[in-house]
Amino acid sequence: MWDRLFLLSSDRGTSLQQQIRQRLVSAILEGQLGAESPLPSGRRLADQLGVARNTVVFAYQQLVEEGYLIPRQRSGYFVNPEILKGRVGSPCPHEQNAAASTAWSDRLTFRPSSQRNIVKPIDWQRYTYPFIYGQFDPALFPTNEWRECCMRVLSVMEIRDWAQDMIARDDESLVEQIRTRVLPRRGVFASPDEIVVTMGAQQALHLVAELLISERTTIGIENPGYPDARNIFASRRARLVPLPVDEDGLRADTNLSPLDYLYVTPSHQCPTTVTIPLERREALLALADKQDLVLVEDDYESQNTFSDTPVAALKSLDRSDRVIYVGSLSKTFAPGLRLGYVVAPAELIAELRALRRLTIRHPASFIQRCFALFLSLGHYDALLRRLARAYNERAQVISEAIALHLPDTTHPPIRGGSSCWLRGPDRLDARALARVAQERGVLIEPGDVFFMADRPPHNYFRLGFSSIPAQNIEPGIALLGACIRETAQT
Repeated sequence: MWDRLFLLSSDRGTSLQQQIRQRLVSAILEGQLGAESPLPSGRRLADQLGVARNTVVFAYQQLVEEGYLIPRQRSGYFVNPEILKGRVGSPCPHEQNAAASTAWSDRLTFRPSSQRNIVKPIDWQRYTYPFIYGQFDPALFPTNEWRECCMRVLSVMEIRDWAQDMIARDDESLVEQIRTRVLPRRGVFASPDEIVVTMGAQQALHLVAELLISERTTIGIENPGYPDARNIFASRRARLVPLPVDEDGLRADTNLSPLDYLYVTPSHQCPTTVTIPLERREALLALADKQDLVLVEDDYESQNTFSDTPVAALKSLDRSDRVIYVGSLSKTFAPGLRLGYVVAPAELIAELRALRRLTIRHPASFIQRCFALFLSLGHYDALLRRLARAYNERAQVISEAIALHLPDTTHPPIRGGSSCWLRGPDRLDARALARVAQERGVLIEPGDVFFMADRPPHNYFRLGFSSIPAQNIEPGIALLGACIRETAQT
């Protein structure tokens, strides 16, 4: 039994002592070890598992402190019956009544799973050439700096501050860092009551849509554009109007009069990466004033620019409170942290905060406080400089590799961000290419999902370079070129 229960691994992230504790806790709570069940002695279990006796003894002692085990002098360790009190037992197995089963498909008001989304392999890190967007490079992650912030926030006095239920509030120190350190980079100045923190830019867009958009709303979106934003607005049953994008981003000469809102990614247009120039931004704002239009500015990757003179955010040029500004703190740092924010007039922020309370109340206070410290110590600014250098190098390498190995493709110049948008020959099927390339260890993103059309073009694809080392880019592109030639022959 004990050999089957303890299948220890050499996983570097989990010590042998932790694994023994985890296996015992699972066995107790899942009923494999009943109340008062005796455990083997530390020496005996250590011999069976091939580990040091102290490893087992320390695991037992920790479980005693947590109430899972009780020690008895000269008898050993036993499962504490108190730990199992109050638990509902497993129901007796019975045949399911098919006639009485709930027909969930008839109850759904809509099916988000049927929407077209970007799909990425969850095991992308095992691939040699992961040209996928929005993932991080472990080699660039500021491990020591982030660990320092986390440890400082775990002090007794800090815990007393952030462990409480914030209800609808945000961590004041993070709001202050956003207000004084992050936003001024983009020429945006706001008061604390004009900022709300969210679980990433994704939740920010969802909250804005939930509050402002309905089936009576008409919203313009870039085409091609960000699929998740399109799907969020579609979930509100809004009327979506696709708007053309050229080499300078969203065109300012488009008729916007039927629109109530316009969603735009001006810093690095998703997915083409092009930047809307200052003159066109001013023209968009003039049109918004003239046609009583509200702009939702998703300023993602604005900090990843290779130019010393970044273009001002739309929000910084706004004089009529017509721009709702959405930003991300964690996208370039660690997407799994999920930290974003919205900047808007105080009246709107108050309602967004109240709406957020109905769902998550507030993002994790611990993460907010850690990130505030990370910002205040200058680690974030230093990280952005390192990422800019790394991404600039990778952008040059990937541009040269594309010119050499993918001569039949075209792409806008890479002036920032962490991806490249390619158009292949008209005959190219990017989804077929992605399947063939994945078998060779190369991951790419087919581009049809970015288009709002029943029959989107199939010869576009995106190559991200945030998570692939520079030395792997050229051989990966060479292999991708071979895959294109292979698919062209089938």
